[in-house]
Amino acid sequence: MDYVRESSAWVANRSSHVVVDSAGIEKVVDTIESIPKVEWDFEGIHYFDNGPLTVQYLFVLDALNFCFWPDKDLSYDHLASGLKAALQNDKSAFDADRLQKYTGPQLRELLGWPRPLPLEDERVRLLHEVGFELERSFEGKASNIVESCGKSAQNLVALVARHFPGFRDHSVYKGRQVFLYKRAQIFAADLWGAFQGQGYGEFQDISSITIMADYIVPAVLQQLGVLKYSPKLAKTIEGSEEIGPGTEEEVELRACSVHAVEKMRELISVKSGRPVLSVELDLWLWASGVQCSSLQHHKTLSIYY
Repeated sequence: MDYVRESSAWVANRSSHVVVDSAGIEKVVDTIESIPKVEWDFEGIHYFDNGPLTVQYLFVLDALNFCFWPDKDLSYDHLASGLKAALQNDKSAFDADRLQKYTGPQLRELLGWPRPLPLEDERVRLLHEVGFELERSFEGKASNIVESCGKSAQNLVALVARHFPGFRDHSVYKGRQVFLYKRAQIFAADLWGAFQGQGYGEFQDISSITIMADYIVPAVLQQLGVLKYSPKLAKTIEGSEEIGPGTEEEVELRACSVHAVEKMRELISVKSGRPVLSVELDLWLWASGVQCSSLQHHKTLSIYY
């Protein structure tokens, strides 16, 4: 994850449209006595049986965990709870051979969703990719990926990115490659949260995980005064205009969020006298954002978040 931190810092130091406000970070940190603990499954929407099937569920969930906003009624909750219900109804729903055969309408039926999903063809393609590579390299089981990583979140992210192209969340910014790995990292974070740091969720280096740069966290950071937008970018977001994937604005929104939260984490750790995990900050910021109905986030059609 050093690549994520280093390339995000590189972007933040050269950013034209997004500024990480050091005074804003200090102001926010001064108001925080401690990071509010947010339970991983605080809404009860996820499948959990404390075994390999939960790992399979989480990997399928995180393969599909992107781009809800084009459908105003669709949210992450629908995806998580829909997949949970599908698995409760049929324990073989996410078997590797079946993942390779789903069609768009079948995926909708699986989720109980009445109309085409945003980027539906991409979602189906990624399901096929996951099923194929799980069958080819991991005996069909996502749990075998986890067991191959040696209790290292960094190794897990690297394994997932190496074997599954749909998780390779890279961009090029001003001639330099930027690494963000939102969905690969959230798989590690979900395992850690679901299994409470034990069993399949035991990672000796969970502190290596950064935040998962998405739509919600930048908007929350901007609302807190940690991020400042240029007038042009602010107008684009307020007007609900699309921002192209890989554009300077889009990369800056995500990379500056990573860098800002790393700075927040460092200050909070010093203030509290104990290490603070970026994954804890991410869950707190994300939970705050999804509960704020007036939050305006940027709009980008992307398979990465």
